[in-house]
Amino acid sequence: MEEHELAIVTWVNELLPGPTIPAHVVMETVVLLAIIVLFSILRTRLSVESPGKFQQAFELFVEFLKEQLEANIGHDGHKYLNIIGTFAIFIVFANLLGLIPGFVSPTSNVNVPAGCAIVVFLYYQYQGMKKQGVLKYLKHFMGPVALLAPLMIPIEVIGHIARPATLTIRLFANIMAEELVITIFFGIVPLLVPLPFMAFAIFGGLLQAFIFCTLTMVYLGGAVATEEH
Repeated sequence: MEEHELAIVTWVNELLPGPTIPAHVVMETVVLLAIIVLFSILRTRLSVESPGKFQQAFELFVEFLKEQLEANIGHDGHKYLNIIGTFAIFIVFANLLGLIPGFVSPTSNVNVPAGCAIVVFLYYQYQGMKKQGVLKYLKHFMGPVALLAPLMIPIEVIGHIARPATLTIRLFANIMAEELVITIFFGIVPLLVPLPFMAFAIFGGLLQAFIFCTLTMVYLGGAVATEEH
């Protein structure tokens, strides 16, 4: 779906003065507002004695994330629950937004996955330096053998730079392809044919969020790992 076809984008740009706001910015704002509203409602209904179905589902989600954090990072993995949980919720909502008529997934625009990937890159580098100290963290770029440091340093640097690029391309390409397929078939047969593709898109959206968060955990685990682990 092209940006000029999105009524909500046109409406926002007519409503607000100033330069034209890109569709992906409008869409990710919609995602953020939806998350804020949804979890504000959830907060008012939290109960220890009689938790509702949504609360129970969210508690299962949190427990799943904790298990994944411990598996990929270690016993201190729970410290990173907030940022991993934020990425997971945002990416899931963003991936699935495009299934609603009149909307498009912000993650189908390369700028949004790239922004998330850059945050991941900066965050795990910072956590690695914070946990190990700047000098010790940078020392691991030299490799275990000092004589091979001139060879290992550029290899390690290139490898780390490639990480945000791969995170970006994987998320962007998959979501864009899913939306393109649904749009094409929806234009041919508006109701029946796109349904299997929409089901696949839901699965794909959840899977891509899982992969993004899992790789983030792996990068964090490598950055904060110490010899005693």
